[in-house]
Amino acid sequence: MLRLVLNIILFLGSLLCVFVAPTFRLWIASIAVSEFPLIFVSVAGLLLMWSILARKYRTLNATLATVSLITFIIPVVLAYKIGNKLSDDLASRLGGSPERHNVFTLKRLFTTTPLLPYETVSYTKKDDENLTLDFYQSTMKGKRPCVVVVHGGSWCGGNSQQLPELNSELAREGFQVASINYRLAPKYTSPAPVEDIGEAIKYLKENSAQLKIDTNNFILLGRSAGGQLALVAAYTLPVEGIRGVVNFYGPTDMIWGYRTPANPYIMDSKKVLEDFLGGSYSKVPQNYVSSSPVEVVRWSRRRIPTLIIHGRNDALVSFEHGERLQQRLKANKIPHYMLSLPWATHGCDYTLNGPSGQLTTYAVSYFAKQVIQQKDVDIHLANSGEVKDQKSSLLAAFGNSGN
Repeated sequence: MLRLVLNIILFLGSLLCVFVAPTFRLWIASIAVSEFPLIFVSVAGLLLMWSILARKYRTLNATLATVSLITFIIPVVLAYKIGNKLSDDLASRLGGSPERHNVFTLKRLFTTTPLLPYETVSYTKKDDENLTLDFYQSTMKGKRPCVVVVHGGSWCGGNSQQLPELNSELAREGFQVASINYRLAPKYTSPAPVEDIGEAIKYLKENSAQLKIDTNNFILLGRSAGGQLALVAAYTLPVEGIRGVVNFYGPTDMIWGYRTPANPYIMDSKKVLEDFLGGSYSKVPQNYVSSSPVEVVRWSRRRIPTLIIHGRNDALVSFEHGERLQQRLKANKIPHYMLSLPWATHGCDYTLNGPSGQLTTYAVSYFAKQVIQQKDVDIHLANSGEVKDQKSSLLAAFGNSGN
């Protein structure tokens, strides 16, 4: 009987690799089963062997264990399939030279990503808030491009030390990284956090000599609520030097999101939006419009290349948000690329070495380097008087990036 109970529990857990988690606790579990597959594949394998040795319920036990084992492998198989073409796919849409190898490797599932040290500094004071950022120095010498990281947390929580592995990895790739804190809801409402992003970039520019930052090359990167903030900041802030924006599973259509709330067993998304935007849609509709990247990008004159990363099994922020932004960017002919992960949920980049983490880390690095390189080409060509024809060809490559 114990075998049967364990097999049933494992089987139900394996379904989180395929379906959207129905509750908050199961969402947490879905990150584990989809991004740490080796643990669960091993457990399923052991249960399968134990089930074969059983006399009672042998067929049922073995069947459940086999199905669980196969289901736990799905993220690995799909990651391998996507990874095999991701380099070529990115190169064909963003330009550059593809790396002739599979981006995803089984070997990395067994590794960890060491963290680099960082320095915490205050970049501004707003009212009674002392806002800080964590600065990760690039391992490469000279003035380097800078990635500004905006944390998630439903606009009311989280901090700059959230998921720090990618910060260290980008620093190794040659970027300066500034992971910022910002004013939180409900005490502060939109657009306060976007203003804070502007203040952080201002600080980084003013201290660029000391921090060794190339002020012509900033990339904004945000997760969840931070993704929405990064997008709005990139599309609206009157700041020179923003070359691209990366959105990890962030909400992009606040109006649609309010009208189509998340599963209440996961999150009270209506209250979250009301706290951040200062009321319901019927009371402050203008706040919902001005905070929706899909709306902002319609009237913005800024053509900021955008990388969208979203899992189809996202339990907190619907995959539809990513698709809606992609459609709007495509309609407006704005450079973009969307990496969709069939098995992944919210927070899929919890570990850089899991199926999602390996693909997303590569995509972010490739995207950041390519948009900076293309902007540098634009500047060089402008100085030589050849920018018009060459720039058209570069944008043409981006224009085909609807994935």
